[in-house]
Amino acid sequence: MAKGAQRRRSTPRVDYETLADLRYHIRRFLRVREDAARSVGIEPQQYVLLLQVKGFEHRGPATIGALTERLQIRHHATVQLVDRLAQRGMVRRRRAETDRRGVVVELTSRGEGVLRKLALYSLAELQTGGRALASTLVRVIELNGRRPRAKAPGRTR
Repeated sequence: MAKGAQRRRSTPRVDYETLADLRYHIRRFLRVREDAARSVGIEPQQYVLLLQVKGFEHRGPATIGALTERLQIRHHATVQLVDRLAQRGMVRRRRAETDRRGVVVELTSRGEGVLRKLALYSLAELQTGGRALASTLVRVIELNGRRPRAKAPGRTR
């Protein structure tokens, strides 16, 4: 068998239609939440930061470094987000107890209120758009995760 034909057989199939659907559902999911954040007067990244701070509640301190990782942005961008939210009274900073050089970010009651409103809206929206997103994700995993099985030598079907 020619090498080119063998390579074509072992190359996994890509289901572009399902990948495109997944990208659409993810983008729609995010856009609806971005619009909701703006409707209460904050930027989408600020909402995500509030959510991550709250998510750290039982994990440990929400440090600038930890938030930077969770948001997948640069350190200085995280600091700017915290600065803006602190100016608006939604978060506060305090020194880390274990390392006094570190900064821990905490929600204020105002930040909690805004976050709760947006989180409840997101949960309600998931009741409609979440099913399509989940089913598309399952399809992508099932259809694109399969690898062609190599035939055992000497066996025919």
